[in-house]
Amino acid sequence: MAMNYIGLIAIIVFYILILGVGIWAARRKKSREHGDEITDSENVMLAGRNIGWLVGTFTMTATWVGGGYINGTAEAVFTPGSGLIWAQPPWGYALSLILGGVLFARQMRAQGYVTMLDPFQRKYGDRMGATLYLPALLGEIFWSAAILAALGSTLQVILDLSTTVSVVLSACIAIFYTLIGGLYSVAYTDVVQLICIFIGLWFCIPFAMMNENVEPLSISYPDWSGSWDTRTTGVWLDSALLLMFGGIPWQVYFQRVLSSKSPRNAEYLSYAAAGGCLFMAIPAVLIGAIGASTNWNGTTYEKDPYEQADLVLPLVIQYLTPTAVSFVGLGAVSAAVMSSADSSVLAATSMFVHNVYKLFRQQASQRELTWVMRFGIFGVGALATLMALSVDSIFRLWYLCSDLIYVILFPQLLCVIYFGSCNTYGSIMGYMIGLVLRLGGGEEAVSMPVLIRFPFYDDITGEQLFPFKTLAMIISFLTILSVSNLVRVAFERGWLPVKADFLRCIVNIPLEKTVMVNGESNAVIVTNPDPDNTRTNQYKDVMSDAAINMVDQLNAETRDLSSPDLSPSETPVKPALGYMNPNFQTTEKSPSMTKIGLNSMEEESKL
Repeated sequence: MAMNYIGLIAIIVFYILILGVGIWAARRKKSREHGDEITDSENVMLAGRNIGWLVGTFTMTATWVGGGYINGTAEAVFTPGSGLIWAQPPWGYALSLILGGVLFARQMRAQGYVTMLDPFQRKYGDRMGATLYLPALLGEIFWSAAILAALGSTLQVILDLSTTVSVVLSACIAIFYTLIGGLYSVAYTDVVQLICIFIGLWFCIPFAMMNENVEPLSISYPDWSGSWDTRTTGVWLDSALLLMFGGIPWQVYFQRVLSSKSPRNAEYLSYAAAGGCLFMAIPAVLIGAIGASTNWNGTTYEKDPYEQADLVLPLVIQYLTPTAVSFVGLGAVSAAVMSSADSSVLAATSMFVHNVYKLFRQQASQRELTWVMRFGIFGVGALATLMALSVDSIFRLWYLCSDLIYVILFPQLLCVIYFGSCNTYGSIMGYMIGLVLRLGGGEEAVSMPVLIRFPFYDDITGEQLFPFKTLAMIISFLTILSVSNLVRVAFERGWLPVKADFLRCIVNIPLEKTVMVNGESNAVIVTNPDPDNTRTNQYKDVMSDAAINMVDQLNAETRDLSSPDLSPSETPVKPALGYMNPNFQTTEKSPSMTKIGLNSMEEESKL
């Protein structure tokens, strides 16, 4: 096969466009930072929490609309026996955005979190939060690697371009503009990428439908609509629920939520993005249907397209449209891939810097964190690129990680946001039970043996026909609640001694918490909310007047309770207790101390 120079020119032009927009966004970010005197790592992660409606809608939509979404939807419709019935990602991810907006967006943004893992670390401790980072990290890295690998194989087939060259070039461009601009560059390039995807695919569809080898879609409807097999109903339900609920606990989604200007915007942008997901899936569905309606023997494509079903979208563009039209279409394919890779790299790095690196470098300056962020973006991007070039089953690994995020992270997120009685003991047990049940169900894609045979297991095919992933998620959720409450009752009623609370989260709570600010130790304690004043009364006698005054000041300044974006259920709860080391003198010249309220240590004020 000779080099497709027209297609190569299309890719180069598109890459120059994306790189230019990324650099422009980075320069715009720097000018804003200079004017606002804000230069910190959170600006790279969250774009200064200044994402507006237009850009926000595009970048929130790009949470899922990317290479895997567009190509996967077309593949599902094209594949015999699958068809439109099994093309679940469009409506599944759209519902996940709606549910994310209803259940989590407003709450997470109102608390001022920086990453998805912040509520875990604040409730369960730093180490448990870091443990929950593992499935989230693997999911983001494997996803980035998978879409880069898909791009490499696509360009190899369509352009006869080396996989190594195409993957490395694409990764370098995405890493470069993410490195210099952070979420600003990711968000603004998302706008251009989604426009290119929409225009490019819709521009190709009429020409492909008019190709002489394509049968009218109304006639070929049975070929691409799919058929329903009651035997696989459980599998269909399991996959649908995984997309709906497992599509929520991803940092690529929450980095958009947390970058919104207000909690209300975060919620409404999720709803708008859900509509965007459905709208952007229409051309992918049509291209899959066109591929299933085509007599491929009449085209110049010499192989069986059903052996490369994952490439049906670029194959339709390449072989069923005129050369000039394919020029635009191939740019759309590349846009779809890069709109996913950049945000996943940034998401994985953000969690590492904010939730892991800070554990070891609590006194790290903002300048240091910013540089670690940049090195992290390069490192995660390089790792994803290496895996894309060296691991054959990278998509299969990502599928397994997606299952773990659904089974482990979703129930954990639901509990930490809505169930105040949950504690670290329940979190650990839920994590372990969910992991065992999911891995025990096996995974043929990665040659993982079946250790647990759930109901309706097929001994002949080795398939789990029962929705065991959803069952594992529900059991993990119930385990967190039951173990948390059981352990709490056991300690509070004296069934277990205080010293048995080795995780120090129920009764054996440290009396003093040392906060390091500007290299100096300022001893402060703030316990979890205590509506009955049980612990407050216990320590009231040892609180100095300065401590009481400080806590009152912190409560007053932590958050403006009159904010129209806060509903009554979101009104912050005052800390139960604040204790200041009597040796610490509060004067006008005291160093800047971190404010503690809402279990938060983010905002600062001069004491």
